[in-house]
Amino acid sequence: MENFKRRHSKLINSSRLLYQEYSDVVLNKAIQSQKRVDSFAEDIESSFPSSPRLRRKVLSPQDSYLQRLSVSSNASLWQDIPMIRGSRMLLNMSRDEQKLQEAKFELIMSEASYLRSLNVAVDHFQRSAELQAMLTNQERQWLFSRLHDVRDVSASFLFDLEEKFEEDMFTFHVCDVALKHAPEFRRVYLPYVTNQTYQEQTFQRLLNGNAGFQQVLERLESDPVCQRLSLKSFLILPFQRITRLKLLLQNILKRTRPGSEEEVQATQAYDALEKLIKDCNENVQRMKSTEELIYLSQKIEFECKIFPLISQSRRLVKCGELTALDFNTPSPKWKVTTRPIYLHLFNDCLLLSRPKEGGRFVVFDHAAFSDVRGEKCEMKLHGTNKNVFRLFLLQNYQGKRVEFLFRTETHSEKLRWISALAPPRGELDLLECPDAPQVQCIKTYKARENDELALEKADIIMVMQYSNDGWMEGVKLSDRERGWFPSEHVELISSKHARQKNLKEEQRVKNAKQQVFCKK
Repeated sequence: MENFKRRHSKLINSSRLLYQEYSDVVLNKAIQSQKRVDSFAEDIESSFPSSPRLRRKVLSPQDSYLQRLSVSSNASLWQDIPMIRGSRMLLNMSRDEQKLQEAKFELIMSEASYLRSLNVAVDHFQRSAELQAMLTNQERQWLFSRLHDVRDVSASFLFDLEEKFEEDMFTFHVCDVALKHAPEFRRVYLPYVTNQTYQEQTFQRLLNGNAGFQQVLERLESDPVCQRLSLKSFLILPFQRITRLKLLLQNILKRTRPGSEEEVQATQAYDALEKLIKDCNENVQRMKSTEELIYLSQKIEFECKIFPLISQSRRLVKCGELTALDFNTPSPKWKVTTRPIYLHLFNDCLLLSRPKEGGRFVVFDHAAFSDVRGEKCEMKLHGTNKNVFRLFLLQNYQGKRVEFLFRTETHSEKLRWISALAPPRGELDLLECPDAPQVQCIKTYKARENDELALEKADIIMVMQYSNDGWMEGVKLSDRERGWFPSEHVELISSKHARQKNLKEEQRVKNAKQQVFCKK
């Protein structure tokens, strides 16, 4: 690659941490920062290792840039660079200007750490002769996809960022560089992320069924260059990085001066990354949905009117076995009979089936999603008949109105079904919910079901409802994604001041997008 040959990164080895650990450290700092805001502590910047007004030894101009940067044992902060800390220009900058430069410097340093990890992934794992010998050509493609292309694009991006930084260490820009590289991000990340399903399946199959692969992998992972990190943690880096890069750009955008050229560039770069991530997610969802539909079509038979199950636009929203409650003729002692019914809820229809052995289903009724309603049950039922809700088919396949009373095992499942069966919602206006509870993710959560919300550390979520068994439904402020997650992965943000600050920052991004794209 031309840029890779042209120059060597000066930042790539300045951080000892691989991206997996670097990212964890940064996110933990973000969590602590939010906690300080929540407890009405001093301004977030007071948490920096030392005050920018504390002068340190200033190195002479002839000292190399890398020397200047590496003098600090943990030069992850822009103002920790000795040439910055000891300057009069820093003392003349406002807190807001310092925050902006710190946010931009974090993007550069995190990209350096990311590239360092990609180098390990490509040079140590992908190009390992031992590992290559264990894999077929197809397995190599599914396992590593275009990882070397991702690495090359990251190297080119970092080099351009470094050049910008070296031109002017005090007022450097990064968003114009991100915007310039956005087409290249799309070229490599879209196919890599889309391949995620095949990558996971291939890795698991090799791990479970290929003893030679396991042995070689253990030897490679024990090498000091990996810092005790697994191959899988390297393979998922591009998924994590592209999302993190969007958030870093968003963080910069929040701090730019309204109406400035930098705000325009930050908004355009952020928008490009947002669209890329949306397309990545849609591709992954489409592939996953197609596989689910093909699998289900082999397990389902219809005793009612048949309709073709496989469709490119159809995706599974939620499924599960529920207990239907049937009340016989009213009397002082109603007799309740139960029967299992399996629901497959798609984005355009609902199937009701009788479960059979071997994971098979017999569909006895179905309706369009627009003709389905789920409602809380007002009947006071006790004992085993708690957690019930009503399901209405306003018009089933025969054109009839049908009603069911279902019982779930837990309170959260009841609420989740009612939420999944609700009509499509428009985009939430955050400012209309100033008093809604907010929580911050303190432990990563990987969604296990289609109605769940994947969470990364430091995510802020507006909570829409709680269950009494430890689940919450919420909307992530950063991307408006909605879903359920376990409450043990989050902490409540108790301060009204902190909640309002979070809402205003997200509204700042929305306003900037409206200003920039409405002018066109």
